[in-house]
Amino acid sequence: MKKILIVDDLHPAFQQKAEKLGYRVDYHPEFTLSDTLSVISNYVGLVIRSKFRLDLAVINAASQLKFIARAGAGMDNIDEAAAKTKGIVLINAPEGNYNAVGEHAVGMLLSLMNNLRKGDMEIRKGIWDRESNRAYELKGKTVGIIGYGFMGQSFARKLKGFEVDVIAYDKYKTGFTNEFAREVSMEQLVKHSDVLSLHIPLNRETKQLVNEEYLFHFKKPIFFLNTARGEIVNTLAILKAINSGKILGAALDVLEIERFPALQEQVWFSDLINNNKVLLSPHVAGWSYESYQKISEVLAEKLEALPQD
Repeated sequence: MKKILIVDDLHPAFQQKAEKLGYRVDYHPEFTLSDTLSVISNYVGLVIRSKFRLDLAVINAASQLKFIARAGAGMDNIDEAAAKTKGIVLINAPEGNYNAVGEHAVGMLLSLMNNLRKGDMEIRKGIWDRESNRAYELKGKTVGIIGYGFMGQSFARKLKGFEVDVIAYDKYKTGFTNEFAREVSMEQLVKHSDVLSLHIPLNRETKQLVNEEYLFHFKKPIFFLNTARGEIVNTLAILKAINSGKILGAALDVLEIERFPALQEQVWFSDLINNNKVLLSPHVAGWSYESYQKISEVLAEKLEALPQD
């Protein structure tokens, strides 16, 4: 019987569909990389979120593997070139969590512009300071989106009722202007944006894209959002831009280094967590109760669409 190994937490919808298609599914969300390497040669399918990287060593050990299913949108924890060389089909599920990402980005932006976290913490400490918690309104602002795929489009749709001008740049598509966003060049986006939101994958071109030089070119002070991947952004550059007034506030769902203790060991960590113009969340923009199920359902649909031997 064809076997699928699931090594991360996954809603049962995928397993149920796979079993109906004739697969045997082994569900081991507790598996480590070592555990996976020891048994992967027995499986035609592997399902993972972001627990560990599927590098060349894993790909080479997976002698029977036909497909890898990534329970999420980004594929940066998979050696795609190695997988394709071996003829392994890669599937992901951006359709499953784009709504969650869009809502989270809007929530972070509103919280940032209205000083909700800062005001809340001050009141809890006995401080009643109205002036330093005065808000900026979204109405009339220009929101710049980099990357107009599932995530960028979701964010744009959520902004429609705020009476903002949404502009978007995407290196890999053109002609996408619609009722939610207007296509522009990178030069136009840098010139006009009051808010910058990233919705691009991590790859060689985008790694450390947002650095001091990149931020220098923005004509106006901006609010900055990253719900994409942490390594796209140089954290020290963000902190310097906040200190200089180039960035009015930064909402970061993702960081260059994630999880402890490694995160706490970064030279910029102390400055980051003590800056009241920074809002943080632990890489959960696409991780809602609803997306947990939807991601699994999308992967199940894509599994069914694969050629069944």
